[in-house]
Amino acid sequence: MLDLLEIERAIIKKYRAKLYRPFIKAIKDYDLLKPGDNVAVCISGGKDSLLLAKLFQELKRHSDYEFNLKFLVMNPGFVGDDLDKLKENAEKLKIPIKIKNSNVFEVSERLGNGKPCYLCARMRRGFLYEFARDEGCNKIALAHHFNDVIETTLLNVLYSGNYGTMVPKLKSTNFHGMELIRPMVYIKEKDIINFMKYSQIEAMKCGCKVAAGEIDSKRKKVKELIAGIKKDFPNVEISIYRSAENVNLNCVLGWKKKNEKYSFLDEYEID
Repeated sequence: MLDLLEIERAIIKKYRAKLYRPFIKAIKDYDLLKPGDNVAVCISGGKDSLLLAKLFQELKRHSDYEFNLKFLVMNPGFVGDDLDKLKENAEKLKIPIKIKNSNVFEVSERLGNGKPCYLCARMRRGFLYEFARDEGCNKIALAHHFNDVIETTLLNVLYSGNYGTMVPKLKSTNFHGMELIRPMVYIKEKDIINFMKYSQIEAMKCGCKVAAGEIDSKRKKVKELIAGIKKDFPNVEISIYRSAENVNLNCVLGWKKKNEKYSFLDEYEID
């Protein structure tokens, strides 16, 4: 791993255009941070969340208004050296993590009927909301990036039969006053990978059976699909992202709002 000062300098200098600037732009565009916020930066140990932690540390160092950070780790049931690798990276990167254990992996694999990802994500989020609330935080920050957003969009269309994406911020329905934010939605995964290689940071993998390739991954298939289309249409990724900003309700058969279903027939007028 590079010297810590070199890594931090790279974030705001060498990779400013690819990482720091889109991070700040997302915060401004979507109004993700306010003075006095207590933000729980959720650390999984992977490349994305380690970068998110360092981006927030740099923002706090250079920001002209006050906000507070806590770096929370949910241990979902890591095995082997995974947890040790997470602790080692956090120490070297000067990220003051707080760890709380859970049995999310075990429960999601047992009850997920061979498809544990959805249940795992929901359980993780609920656990992190509770963890953050107990730590006095009003927001949890997750490290979903640009590619996560567009892949989720296609996953919903192709496998779930609905149009929905990862929104940059979301109010919790179960934890009053809590909000989820995603400040990395403009950052592309390839730029995160390049930064990690440059910084010589060896991040841990997810630690679950899906990431290890023991269980089939629909997200992996969608990632491959996008890569294939990109060979003929280089701008396909940005088109998918923008599609969520340009939904034409005049040309859809139906939509949902606050769990209420609507049909185009409700708005249809006969001349």
